[in-house]
Amino acid sequence: MNNKDFITELAEKTGYSAEEAQRMVDIVVETMADRFQEGDVVLIPNFGSFEIKRKMERIMVNPSTGQRMLVPPKLVLNFKPNSNWKERVKNGGTE
Repeated sequence: MNNKDFITELAEKTGYSAEEAQRMVDIVVETMADRFQEGDVVLIPNFGSFEIKRKMERIMVNPSTGQRMLVPPKLVLNFKPNSNWKERVKNGGTE
């Protein structure tokens, strides 16, 4: 599903125009990004949680050359789905 399809479906389900639905989605994404910059966890009830995790530096080996390289530490965005969603996906989308 691309953004246009998502916004169209959201607008139909909420009764808002597509422009209003797009603006609401933009505000949600912008607010989440602000919270990530602060290092906060964003919890969406009945869906899951998003958080920034720190990956430690590590040594990587290039398989073709055997050369060892140091990979610097970095921050990554992690999503942990709600247990109900995990079960639904595991069961092929049925409850």
